[in-house]
Amino acid sequence: MADVEAADYKVRLDIFEGPLDLLLYLIKKDEVDIHSISIERITKQYLNYIDTFKMLNIDLASEFIVMAANLMYIKSRTLLPKAEQPPEEDIEEDDPRWELIRQLIEYKKFKDAAGFLSLKETEQEGYFAHMPEKATPPVEDADEPLPDVNIFDLIRAFQNVLKRFEEANDLGDIVDDRYTVADKIEFLLGELQPGESIQFSSLFAQATSKGEVIVTFLAVLELMKMNQFRIRQDHILGDIEVQRKEVT
Repeated sequence: MADVEAADYKVRLDIFEGPLDLLLYLIKKDEVDIHSISIERITKQYLNYIDTFKMLNIDLASEFIVMAANLMYIKSRTLLPKAEQPPEEDIEEDDPRWELIRQLIEYKKFKDAAGFLSLKETEQEGYFAHMPEKATPPVEDADEPLPDVNIFDLIRAFQNVLKRFEEANDLGDIVDDRYTVADKIEFLLGELQPGESIQFSSLFAQATSKGEVIVTFLAVLELMKMNQFRIRQDHILGDIEVQRKEVT
């Protein structure tokens, strides 16, 4: 296997969306209305995700960094009395969050419309001008992941695993991190047979260091990219289950 250290492993995934998608995800996770967002809370959560992306050496579009700067700026404005607001700002807008809220509302409208059109396109694919001689009812793919499971859900689950690991282990001890992403890919494919499933958190049960936790997660991302692993949830923001695809 290739000798690829976690620190040198650059993650490039096609499953990323944009910074507004992350903000909408955080709002949905907190179950609050867009108009009622706490800029302090959402900024802290957003920056935690950015820190995790950096720790995993994930390529980030510049828009993520721009949004982080914008959130910190809005947060700083909310701490200032109205009389001390920057003079160049529109005096008709008392709430410094409003421009961001407006962007989120408009983006959500387009995102919902795109989802509706995609659903209609999928439904239309099931109609045919001529039926076959023996119609066979469509078989639902039980392995198909739910649409709401995305990279942000995975990062959230990884953050929880890492937090529990750090709380349960003395990270002051020096541990030799001998594992590479390639090693962990080979290990996971050996542990999980085609068609088998496992709880996401169970993948890290044998980890002995923070580095091994990180490398294991990078291996899971790579296996998803290789279309070997799928992720599922029984309900939104619930526990994540990892399933290895069956051999066809």
